[in-house]
Amino acid sequence: MAQHIAEKLRITAALLGAVSRKDLAAAFRRANPETSFDLGRADKWLQGRSQPRQLSVYEDWARVLDLDRPGAWVAQSALEAFVEAICERHGIDRSELERRMGAQISSPHLVDQGTDATLSGSYACYSKALSPYYRGQLIRSTVSIKMDTRTHGMSATYTEALPTGSFVMTGAVTLAKRGLYIHLREAGGDAQFFLSLFLPSPPGSVLAGYMCGTTIIGPEPLPSAARIILIRLPSSATPPDGWGGYLQPSESLVEDLRALGIGLDGDGRSLDRELWQFLDEDGSAGPCQVSEASFRSIVGVFDRHWLRHQA
Repeated sequence: MAQHIAEKLRITAALLGAVSRKDLAAAFRRANPETSFDLGRADKWLQGRSQPRQLSVYEDWARVLDLDRPGAWVAQSALEAFVEAICERHGIDRSELERRMGAQISSPHLVDQGTDATLSGSYACYSKALSPYYRGQLIRSTVSIKMDTRTHGMSATYTEALPTGSFVMTGAVTLAKRGLYIHLREAGGDAQFFLSLFLPSPPGSVLAGYMCGTTIIGPEPLPSAARIILIRLPSSATPPDGWGGYLQPSESLVEDLRALGIGLDGDGRSLDRELWQFLDEDGSAGPCQVSEASFRSIVGVFDRHWLRHQA
């Protein structure tokens, strides 16, 4: 099965110095004047929206790269093996390839259409407040995840409505074998957050894991970590302007979500207790970890709601 075709094409273009789809197509024609490399469909191939179906395209691709490998290897090889073979054959450093591309070569950043559909959207987020001035409260934030057309990976924007003003961070979303990771950096500042989350599963109604960083409001920037839940909003819903801020332990997350268009069925008090308990764990008996059972229990609630109402 062909994989990482969009990234491999961009790496090939960087190697050849091709600055446009026409330049890339010309390289294929030089390798085979009768090539099936289609300039019209190359745009979709480069965006990861489709991939060549004819084996002859991959055979021509191997000739373009002057590799002693069959076309099937070009199509099916892991990205790391593909890069290693190119660098060895042409005597070029990986860092030079990345410099020409203007981006790091990293296969976990690449996502297919199914992952795009599962992750893209807006999320209402809840985590324990890191600030010592709001100890015991939750901080409400929003995360927007979307496809990045420049890197063909996914990016996230994280926003908190703080008493000091809006706090915004952006960064790359990395989907790896063991988890989903988001590395956020403050726009115009030096603050950074890192989110380590469970792998998403369709329909992707909720994400959860840990967020670590330093306190934003407080006398000292204390290194901190807290559990976080990201609840995906219906496609038609967006948080109202100014939504966010702090939530007292006596307040209801279920009622807060209803105000955002997520009207959950069943006993709201029971779900409130489960959500607060999930977020309240402090890892005092060992390392800070989220059990899969506690996460899956929450996923079941929100997945059923998502499937009923989105359908």
